[in-house]
Amino acid sequence: MKPNNIVKIQTYCPRANADAVRTAIGEAGGGKMGNYSHCVFVSEGFGYFLPLKGAKPAIGKTGEIEKVEEVKIEFVCEQDKVKKVVEAIKKAHPYEEVPIDIFQLIGLE
Repeated sequence: MKPNNIVKIQTYCPRANADAVRTAIGEAGGGKMGNYSHCVFVSEGFGYFLPLKGAKPAIGKTGEIEKVEEVKIEFVCEQDKVKKVVEAIKKAHPYEEVPIDIFQLIGLE
C-alpha cells in the first residue's frame, strides 16, 4: 500500500453553521470526487467544551461547561488544496478554536 494525494478532512460545527461551512469547503475545492464537487458526509452529535480564562467563546460562558448540537462534516480533498480548504473552513466557522482533523489515505494498488 502506498500514500496517495488524497486526504480525508473532518470538522465539527454547530448545526446552524453547517450550510455555510459545507459551502465554503466546496467552493475552496474540497469534496471533489470524479465529476462531482461539494461531496461531504454530515452526521449529528453533541460537542462539549469548557471555555477557560482568556477564551472568547462564540457559544457559552467562560468557566461553564457547554453542550452544543453539532455536526461532523467529513470529505476528501486533494493535498494541494488542503491549505485553501482549511482557510475557508476557518473563515466560515464561528468557533475561536476550529476543530479540524486531517488523515492521510493510502492506495490499495
